[in-house]
Amino acid sequence: MLTLGIETTCDETAVAIVRGTKEILSNKIASQATVHSSFGGVIPELASRMHTEQIIPLLDEALKEANSKLEDIDLISVAYGPGLLGALMVGLQCAKTLAMTLNKPLMGINHIEAHLYAVLMSHEEEITFPSIGVVLSGGHTTLLYMRSFGDFQLIGQTVDDALGEAFDKVAKMMQLPYPGGPEIEKRAALGDPTVYPIKAGQIKNRPFDFSFSGTKTSVLYNLFGPKGSISKVTLTEKEINDMAASFQAAVIRDVIKKATLAAKEFNCQNLLFGGGVTNNQALRDAFEKTDLNLYWPKRELTLDNGAMIAGLAAWRHKNGFKPDGLRLKPVTRIPFTS
Repeated sequence: MLTLGIETTCDETAVAIVRGTKEILSNKIASQATVHSSFGGVIPELASRMHTEQIIPLLDEALKEANSKLEDIDLISVAYGPGLLGALMVGLQCAKTLAMTLNKPLMGINHIEAHLYAVLMSHEEEITFPSIGVVLSGGHTTLLYMRSFGDFQLIGQTVDDALGEAFDKVAKMMQLPYPGGPEIEKRAALGDPTVYPIKAGQIKNRPFDFSFSGTKTSVLYNLFGPKGSISKVTLTEKEINDMAASFQAAVIRDVIKKATLAAKEFNCQNLLFGGGVTNNQALRDAFEKTDLNLYWPKRELTLDNGAMIAGLAAWRHKNGFKPDGLRLKPVTRIPFTS
């Protein structure tokens, strides 16, 4: 079976074709990072317009690389949320049009769940359950108890900024380019993580939830003072490097603390990771020091991509989930229920 996957939840336009549930025939991604970089973050309206411009040419490229025609596709899939409403609508309307004109079934996919399915696509060996799912991206910081794949219980999430968003905003504070994650990681490797007393937030009586808003404020005050102005202060290279190292070390400690606590609380030995922040090598190295079994997605499947959408759709189809049809609507938030 050939499945077409479409992903437009934020600022990557992505189209992929997958055979079966894991074999990737094509996985095309058009990044908007250079366009949004001048603003220091994603502009939703601009993202939507660029999706509109990029999605059909990208579809043509994906079909060509997979040596396939539209008529060969058996199942159409699309990320219907969570994400930016306008961006989601572009991908959804494209998927609906294809499903209607080709008379093919349409399946909507939860973007967060797809990030975890990317782990299954990255490993040939069978991963046992229950496990803890750890999704770390620009829009999501989520801990899930996975009884089996597809049977999730939300146990922790961010109450304000996602981890990737916090990286971007701290980078912008220090006048580093967008996206901020890779820049912070690069600078952190040159800095001293003990220079600044940065800590991640803790939520009372909610040990698995995250808060990074106060962490950003701590960065701001340590660099510029409580009444300091970012625009009027020029940071030295040492200040930037040391703050990058201090911030990165603080948030990594927080993620490790809460993920390992969740594994202990729910008696799980496996951690499954998803999302773009999992590209951070310092994060991976720090987790390697734990005694847990770690399952990382392939690097090409960490960022938003269509292959994880198509693969999960094929898995759901194989396991008896019904298609959604043309009534499928975009959703900015999708709650996980126990």
